[in-house]
Amino acid sequence: MAPHAIIYLQIATGAGLILFWILFFTVGLAPDNAPDSYDDFEHSFPIPDIILAIALTASSLLMMKNIQAGITLSHAAGGALIFLGVLDISYNLRNMFAGQSLKEKLFSSFINLWCVGFGIAILLSV
Repeated sequence: MAPHAIIYLQIATGAGLILFWILFFTVGLAPDNAPDSYDDFEHSFPIPDIILAIALTASSLLMMKNIQAGITLSHAAGGALIFLGVLDISYNLRNMFAGQSLKEKLFSSFINLWCVGFGIAILLSV
């Protein structure tokens, strides 16, 4: 069974994904010097991210109840987190980092590395 920390971090990560999109569409989180492609790129993610947030939360709830399907769903969510992080890293290296402030680079890097690192942690520990 998954360590309790992974279960709670999956829930927190799912909540973080939802919070990001709420803030994105209400207060705006676009970098100051975002390229023209940024808006189209970002607008392709809300639905997949919501599905990922649901998968992270559902897998945690299932694992809390010792239901085997939670582990399978957790592995799928971990793989999705890795894919999401690598996709964002690829886009940022090609399009974003040159025009971003240090604060924006650090924020973006933290999120991307969290997705990849936590996705790997899920796969290795669950």
